[in-house]
Formats: sequence, structure tokens, C-alpha cells
Amino acid sequence: MKCAVFIERDGVLNRELQNGLLPRSPASLEEFTVLTEAARPLAALREAGLVLLATTNQPGISEGTLPRRELDRMHRALHKQLPLDDILVCPHAAADHCPCRKPKPGLMLEAAFRWHLDLDHSFVISKMWHDAEAAHIAGCTSVLIRSPWNGSGHHDYVVASFADAVVRVLRLHEINHTPHGLDERIKT
Repeated sequence: MKCAVFIERDGVLNRELQNGLLPRSPASLEEFTVLTEAARPLAALREAGLVLLATTNQPGISEGTLPRRELDRMHRALHKQLPLDDILVCPHAAADHCPCRKPKPGLMLEAAFRWHLDLDHSFVISKMWHDAEAAHIAGCTSVLIRSPWNGSGHHDYVVASFADAVVRVLRLHEINHTPHGLDERIKT
């Protein structure tokens, strides 16, 4: 089985916008700015053999404020500039109570089936508490980038930047895939 890194799209892979004090997703390709500095850390994750999956809640689709065509245009730009294997989207509003809207783990469970993933050895990188909660439920390790939206719920690690999150994931992945795990490293 493969291991993956689930990466929250907004604020990690693309610039998030502000709606007052709250973050908001871009609503058009013109508002969508890919954070190209994420390409090198993503390449390091891919080189380590990890499947790279962006995740995003996009309730504007079901609410009628975000045309699917526009979302597809944004995601084509994201794929063109960053080495991602897939982009997983929950198109539902909170009122829909669907199983794929984070903090529920549906996107991760679907990806595990589609990509043959070992969720117990997979990771989530985000700035948002709801991603850490979904990771916890799915059995993944969460690595949150410090932000006002980390929340007070369960999270495994909190780091200062995306680059720090990638370093943490690479170290944990290496420990998990070294014969005898951490015991081997302690002896040396």
C-alpha cells in the first residue's frame, strides 16, 4: 500500500483571500494565485514516494456561487504549476451533512480506496483545525502550520511553515519505513 500527504488547498497551495477577518476561497481564476514556492517541497515529498493529494471544501458549488467550470480552471492552473497527483473536492455546504466535507474524513477514505493508501502511515498538512480533525478520524498524522485557525482540538504537530511541515512529514515517513522504525535510529 502507498502512503499519501493530504494538503489543504487554500492558504497552503494557493493564496487565500480575506473576507473581513476570515479566510475565503478564491471564486474565480482571476482571484486564484498558486503559491509556486510550494513546488520544491512537494517535489521532495514525491521523491520520497508519497502520493500528493490536495483537498478542499468548496461549498460555493452547491450554493451556486462558484461555477464548476471556474473551479476546474483553477485546478488546471494548480496542476500545471505544482506536482500534485490529484485534487479532492467536497462540493457540499455544511447544511448538506455529507460525509466528505471536512472535518469528516470522507475525502480521505475515498482517496484511500482509489489510490490504495495506508491511511495509518499517511499525513495531512493544513492551517485549519477541520483538516486535523479529519486526519484524526481517518487515522492519519496531522501537521498543522501555525495560524489563527488551528483550533484547540486534536492535532499531532504544529510547525511554523509549509517547509517545516514537509521536513516533519519526511522525517516521520522515513522512521515509518526504516527497518525496525525508530528503534534502529536510537541504536546509531
